[in-house]
Amino acid sequence: MNMHFPEILPITGRKDDIISAISSHQVVIIAGDTGSGKTTQLPKMCLEAGRGRKRIIGCTQPRRIAAVSVAQRVQEETGSPEMVGYKIRFHDQTSSTTRIKFMTDGILLAETRSNRNLHQYDTIIIDEAHERSLNIDFLLGYLHQLLKVRNDLKLIISSATMDTEKFSHHFSDAPVIAVSGRTYPVTYHYKTVPSANEDDLNMVELAVRETVSLADTPDGGDILVFMPTERDIMDTVALLRKRIVHPALVLPLFGRLGGADQRKIFSTSRQRKIIVATNVAETSLTIPGIRAVVDTGVARIAQYNHRAGTTSLPVRRIARASCDQRAGRSGRTAPGTCIRLYSEEDYLSRAEFTLPELLRSNLAEVILQMISLGLGDPRQFPFIDPPAPRAINDGYRILKELGAISPDNRLTSRGKIMAGLPLDPRISRMIIAGAELGALKEITIIAAMLSIQDPRIRPAEKIEQARQAHQQFLCPGSDVLGFIKLWQSCKTAMQGNQPAKGLRHFCKQNFCSWQRMREWFDIHDQILRIIKQHKGFSVNTEPASAAAIHQALTAGFLRNIGMRKKKNTYQISANREAVLFPGSALYNKGGQWIVATDFVQTSQLFARVVANIDVDWLEKLGGDLCKRSWSDPHWQKKSGQVTALEKVTLFGLVLTSGRRVNYGRINKKTAAEAREIFIREALIHGNLNGRYPFLTHNRKLADRFAEMEEKLRRRGIVMDEQVLFDFYDNRLGMVYDRFTLNRVLRKKKSDAFLRMQEEDICKMLPETDELYRFPDTLQTSAGSLSLSYRFQPGHETDGVTIDIPVHSYPSLQPAIFEWLVPGLLEEKIFFLLKGLPKRLRKLFVPLPDAVDTLMDGLDMYNGSLYPALERIILRRFQVTVVRADWQLDNLPPHLRMRFELRDDKGKRLHSSRSFHELKPYCQKVSPESTPQEQGDLPQLDNITSWNFTTPPEPISRRNQKNGTTTLFYPALTSDTEKKCLCLRYIQDKIQAEKQNREGLRLLFALEFSTEIKALKKECKAAVAGHTASWLSLGIKATAAEIRNQLTECILDIVFAV
Repeated sequence: MNMHFPEILPITGRKDDIISAISSHQVVIIAGDTGSGKTTQLPKMCLEAGRGRKRIIGCTQPRRIAAVSVAQRVQEETGSPEMVGYKIRFHDQTSSTTRIKFMTDGILLAETRSNRNLHQYDTIIIDEAHERSLNIDFLLGYLHQLLKVRNDLKLIISSATMDTEKFSHHFSDAPVIAVSGRTYPVTYHYKTVPSANEDDLNMVELAVRETVSLADTPDGGDILVFMPTERDIMDTVALLRKRIVHPALVLPLFGRLGGADQRKIFSTSRQRKIIVATNVAETSLTIPGIRAVVDTGVARIAQYNHRAGTTSLPVRRIARASCDQRAGRSGRTAPGTCIRLYSEEDYLSRAEFTLPELLRSNLAEVILQMISLGLGDPRQFPFIDPPAPRAINDGYRILKELGAISPDNRLTSRGKIMAGLPLDPRISRMIIAGAELGALKEITIIAAMLSIQDPRIRPAEKIEQARQAHQQFLCPGSDVLGFIKLWQSCKTAMQGNQPAKGLRHFCKQNFCSWQRMREWFDIHDQILRIIKQHKGFSVNTEPASAAAIHQALTAGFLRNIGMRKKKNTYQISANREAVLFPGSALYNKGGQWIVATDFVQTSQLFARVVANIDVDWLEKLGGDLCKRSWSDPHWQKKSGQVTALEKVTLFGLVLTSGRRVNYGRINKKTAAEAREIFIREALIHGNLNGRYPFLTHNRKLADRFAEMEEKLRRRGIVMDEQVLFDFYDNRLGMVYDRFTLNRVLRKKKSDAFLRMQEEDICKMLPETDELYRFPDTLQTSAGSLSLSYRFQPGHETDGVTIDIPVHSYPSLQPAIFEWLVPGLLEEKIFFLLKGLPKRLRKLFVPLPDAVDTLMDGLDMYNGSLYPALERIILRRFQVTVVRADWQLDNLPPHLRMRFELRDDKGKRLHSSRSFHELKPYCQKVSPESTPQEQGDLPQLDNITSWNFTTPPEPISRRNQKNGTTTLFYPALTSDTEKKCLCLRYIQDKIQAEKQNREGLRLLFALEFSTEIKALKKECKAAVAGHTASWLSLGIKATAAEIRNQLTECILDIVFAV
């Protein structure tokens, strides 16, 4: 092997120092400027130091193109190609004779899985360490641990620019050897980009101006211009081609550029080359012949937002080390010039080094690999710059969302498969879902595509042609289905005896990168090889549906779902907005819900590689990640359960809201809440369908006492609801709906334990005399009219309501209603006196005493109330009160009778507090039935005992003239002389009931004469002993009449008349 070291390279001058350091130290740090020769010469120096004899010298490069080109260069220099090889993804050009192995850092990292101690190497060189990529930082941390186990292993860290002190300190104060890189001086010129309103001179314009100025200098060599974005590059190229006077070859250089265009950069040319590039030309590529550099000082730098979960590519100021790298592109073969489009103060104020990728990346994949390799907690891993705890937590969160790790951070079965796939964990999750959904064939194609750069290219001079060619691969509603279409079209073109030729022809015709298409196929093959090692991964032979493909895609990129807010704008997680990328097939055509494989922040947040999805998939895919909330739990009588409106969100996006669910069956907490609602609404308030005798019993008991409260206008008779709740609460277990209640009743085989007694409901029973003052009916000239009570101040029905049949209205005298009922008359008089003019009111102070005086002199229901009051006031107080003095309109509503007018069927026609307002609603009362209608009704005379098998029923008759039907009621008529009864049928139901009571009393008297005689004697004594109480009720009767009424009342109660 030829161990020649070119004297022209600066590193050769430090050869002996480096060889000595390698021999005497386990770790050596080489800080070599650009062009120093460190990449090609260090492996040979290791051989010179005795390394690589029994094992291999491994040398990592951050990029495949560098690994291949450097290996070829070293092969040429040594003259021993069999001893120098390289290995990149899918290509292994090493053999048993290989002593120096160049590879990407990703390859070495992958080898740690199968060979934890890297026994095949005795020396490892980590080149371009200043880039601080994820792989480099991970390797440095791994090797830091490995060096403690393998004392024989040597580590050399090489970089153009880096924080040597930090690296040295991390590796136990390892020696640092600095190597100068430039052999010719570089002259710096600082320029300032003017503001936008200053002659419209922006960064592009200024760069073009300076480049044109350099191009006017004869024999100035090639020029390299650094621009931050592809668009800036194309704008700059276009302007330079217009303004350059002297012959020059203006070429763009960026990552997506096709291979043919890239080769133009390195080819020799008789014309001066002006290359406009992104930061790809900083260190990765050495471009010969560069004599001048125009540096804008900015670049797109990937930045992961751990809080937002997005990757952005903002244009930012580069670090001083990167500025120096750019300047280092000039002055390698002759004195150079670097024009910086920023001030020297700006340069000095910049950070010294670019923030390591580890500190601005999603750590999910790193953490997954660390768990798989058993490297322990990332917080304890010896990273040179440990990531922030938030970043690590974010990585763990993503892995848990994907189901890769358990709550205790152990690999799940799914996670073990994901760790074996050399892919982003989200893509791995997508592959697993594809297998489950029968779409593995399509998903592996998509997964491989997402792992490479887009193979569709747009040459600078054929942008429109390329765009049109790519249109054929677009699929409505899905960018990923477009990938399938591109794949299938290419595979079709490759059929035949010469697939390689077919691929080249396809790429040329359709503006695709041949190299990236090959890479796509290679990654796809690798994925298939890996998944074949796991059970349950069978490739579908039939085409999968778009729904299955998109569900699998969503499973991997679940956090990247979006809900449309307006055209092309979607709300995504964390209440952010993203815009569809203009190149997407969904642009202007997006559905209500989408999933994106990536969000990138440039001028705004763009969603890239998107597909329409169905929101119904998300709840199942989200699983425990979905947040559920419930509102408005309420009792539904029809369904017999407490229902609530469920709202389901995923990452802050509402998947569904307003869905009715059984509230009691959600969890223990909601079951307890549902139980309380069930007891209060279904059991206490009686809103429960079905036959439940205990509920009927309890309801009747409660209604009886509740009616007393309504009449007496006070609470406290019925136990408050909490006491009733406690009754059921103490007797029922976890019963929260009709189903669980029925289950308990079946188990108990009786409902006796749920039947209430009076003491369970009634707190304090009112006096019987008090209840008499609130009758259920009012005797009027039209008969007995029913009364109802309500104690609810402010409600329209508060107070006493009397039902007036429409045919009874004409015969009624409104004066009787002024008296209300005996129980409210005293309060009404109080308010009437209180409402008198002050000159009169003060004559009745104290008002309660005046009310008692007036009550003693009133004859209840005798004429109008107000004249009666005026007469007794004049008589007792010698005060004249006229009608105008009574402020009737100021009376509380409950002290004015409320009227409800009803038709013959009981339907309400109108309600009012004014009797006269009912008149317009009264229809003409139907005339009494004609004798012809009654002629066929049965009659019975001389009735002296109850000899009916069943009580006589009402009989209906149809009027032949008007077609109406009239109901006739049986009525017993007393004949006191003959001491017998006769049966007749009449239309007045109330009158019929009254006559029947009187008739039945006569039959009782005939049947139980001795007993009734004794009863009358007791009633006489009761009246005589409590005359004042009877008179306070306002009964217009003598003592004998009261005695008879009392006797009749008792008979009615005893015989349940």
